[in-house]
Amino acid sequence: MTFAHDERLALVDSMSEFGPDAPTLCGDWTTRDLAAHLIVRERRPDAAPGIMISALAGHTEKVRAAVAARPWPELLDDVRQGPPRWSPMYWFDAQANTTEMFVHHEDVRRAHVNWKPRVLDGDRQEQLWKYAKQVAKLGYRKAGVEVVFERPSGESALVRKSGSRSVILQGEPAELLLHAFGRNEVVVDAKGELTDVQSVMTLDRSF
Repeated sequence: MTFAHDERLALVDSMSEFGPDAPTLCGDWTTRDLAAHLIVRERRPDAAPGIMISALAGHTEKVRAAVAARPWPELLDDVRQGPPRWSPMYWFDAQANTTEMFVHHEDVRRAHVNWKPRVLDGDRQEQLWKYAKQVAKLGYRKAGVEVVFERPSGESALVRKSGSRSVILQGEPAELLLHAFGRNEVVVDAKGELTDVQSVMTLDRSF
């Protein structure tokens, strides 16, 4: 099975464990709201564009709210089953859903006290390293300094070139990916001038 598939099942398990009214790292969304978001994204092509296009967001939110009102077991089943065969996401699951499922799984896990990073094998960290470098180009686009990712192995990547000063963000690829996606509940060390570090760590990294 793919990383995306495994994360999907793990996400559903965590949602089931915490229940439909549990908080997430997605603003005011509960696990019920997050499940509805994933269902709309994969099963409602008429509404999914509003996830990324603000002019269409009103319709998307209306549809998402209606989906969220359905029985909780149904929502979990739909998320577990994933996109239907007629959805392009069915055929490109690994490309479309690896980061989606991983990040949202952590959104559920890390919204609770005493969370700890999961131990992921080398192959999966390698996959997340590739995605982290891609996502970072958007996540840190507003940074006024260079941003460099550095793995525990010492491997590094310049993900934002801006100015003559730099901030180095050190951590496992999973943690760097989450930070690039705008999450603050991460295990990341930052090195650089204090004001530069503060500017990067508090940067609006939303897309």
